[in-house]
Order: sequence, then C-alpha cells, then structure tokens
Amino acid sequence: MDKKKVTIYTDGACSGNPGPGGWGAVLIYNGVEKQISGFEAETTNNRMELTAAIIALETLKYPCSVELWSDSTYLVNSIEKGWFYSWQRNNWRNSQKKEVPNKDLWIRLRAQMDIHDVSFNWVEGHKGNKYNEICDKLAVSEYKKHTE
Repeated sequence: MDKKKVTIYTDGACSGNPGPGGWGAVLIYNGVEKQISGFEAETTNNRMELTAAIIALETLKYPCSVELWSDSTYLVNSIEKGWFYSWQRNNWRNSQKKEVPNKDLWIRLRAQMDIHDVSFNWVEGHKGNKYNEICDKLAVSEYKKHTE
C-alpha cells in the first residue's frame, strides 16, 4: 500500500536568541490543512525550527511520504548536505569533535525519519510563500501571547 503523501511547512521564531520562542506548522493532506503551534519559555531560533519539524512529523498518525518545507538553512542543509548523517555516525559529534548542538532534537528527528519518508526542502522566508507566512505568524504569535 502506498504511503499517504503529506506536505508540511514549518517555521520557528525567537524573541532574543536565547529567549522565548514559538514554532508553527501547516500540514496538508488531500487539500485539507491543519495548523499547529507551540511555545517554549527559554529557547533558541534553531531549536524552534527543529521543534516545528519534529512535532509536525510526530502529529502524523501513519507512516507517510512527506515533503517538508522550511526556511531554516540550519535544518535543511544539515540533512541535505549530509552533516546530520556524519554527526550520527560520529556519535553526535561534529567535525571539531564537540557534541552537536541540539542533539536531543536531532535524535527525535531521526526517530521520525525512521517512520516517514521525508524530503527536506528550503523555501525563502518572508518572500510571500503563503504557507511559510502562515507558519511565521503562528510561531511569532505563540511567543507574543506568552510574553506580552
């Protein structure tokens, strides 16, 4: 049986880095859109970018074929340029032999990649992509509603 094809857009935002942060995602399946978002009191932008992707994937109820779009070069390049796989092979150590930042989240992402077939794609942020803009608004509104 073919896996369901899902498109996911994600974004993370942080007020200060570190500081309060939010993440947002839009999941699209068969023309139906679902928006999800969340907040962390003390975090970084990179953690929010990763969290958005992870929780969006964790939301899926069945193994899916996923086209994931993010404006985070940190997330997309880490996968597409193979750094992620090198870190994993090197026990989550980078080329300087230091522990990879956000190791806990990379491990969670790996678990989701074992369940779903995920392609990671970069979308230029704040350039009018409908779903990227929605995700940005979700992420920013999360940290604003908790800090204002």
